[in-house]
Amino acid sequence: MVNKQKGGFGAHNMAGSDRVIRVILGVIFVALALLYGGLLYIILGVLGVVFILTSAVNSCPIYSALGISTKK
Repeated sequence: MVNKQKGGFGAHNMAGSDRVIRVILGVIFVALALLYGGLLYIILGVLGVVFILTSAVNSCPIYSALGISTKK
């Protein structure tokens, strides 16, 4: 079993509004990548997938590394 202590990696550190914004941006970025192609759009598409995945697990590794939490 994974230990999900406050502030550790894998800890839930995203507020609901943060998750909604990430999903919306993620879907837009993936759609742009699928529609237009090209290096910039592929990078945005990958970023979009990362946004969607971090929203799904309710945890941002960058937030954890920096000790940030938007969850109250």
